Amino acid sequence: MTGIVITTLDQRPEPAERLWDMKSPWPAFASHDPVSSLLYPWMVTEPAEYVFVATDGDAVIARAFSVPFALHADGRGGELPARGWDQVLMWAFADRRAGIRPDTVSAIEIRVTRDRHGEGLSGRMLAATRDDARAHGFAEVVAPVRPNGKPAEPDTPMGEYAYRTREDGLPVDPWLRVRVRAGAVIDSVAPLSMTISGSLGQWRTWTGLPLDAPGPVRVPGALVPVHCEPEHDHAVYVEPNVWVRHPLDRPARR
Repeated sequence: MTGIVITTLDQRPEPAERLWDMKSPWPAFASHDPVSSLLYPWMVTEPAEYVFVATDGDAVIARAFSVPFALHADGRGGELPARGWDQVLMWAFADRRAGIRPDTVSAIEIRVTRDRHGEGLSGRMLAATRDDARAHGFAEVVAPVRPNGKPAEPDTPMGEYAYRTREDGLPVDPWLRVRVRAGAVIDSVAPLSMTISGSLGQWRTWTGLPLDAPGPVRVPGALVPVHCEPEHDHAVYVEPNVWVRHPLDRPARR
């Protein structure tokens, strides 16, 4: 792994266009969240000092998005929002536009190209995010985490799943386990972290499923069932995430 270089986009903007070439590990419907569709390009062009890219030679092999925002601004009170992912992106965008000084960094996404899984790159990108936030003077990194084992249990409430632990006390979920090993603590569930709605035709295109019966529908890759309303020609997916806090003075755990 000696050829791997990890930098922020403001330090090295050349790989920016290639960030979008990385194949998403998420299901197709997840790319239709309107908030992230709007603000992902913004993250690359404005708070680029909080966006990391890992390259090996000319190949982009990992990326990590994060944003600074004012968690303790008036009306927010330091509480991590129920609307999770969508809310923190909107706060970060609004704060930068209004010139509000940020006090916290939120990780947004870490993605590793599939042929480099198993090399510890996700942990290295997380460490880069934490180290950069510390260098900018922040005391904490938070993250609305999408547990990667949850699609196997779509009917299990996130409040039950998120707090399951192994005999060693670490989370059962692999991605939550990476976070806790890096010094994070699980704070709360964000029950409304991402909302994706569409016509039944759109959902059929995204999933390949008929979606012709009313009620909850299990969709591959979804953390919870999609709610289908054939009579009204729409379906809605409301994804819960898990808020974790990374106090930057807290050591990593083995």
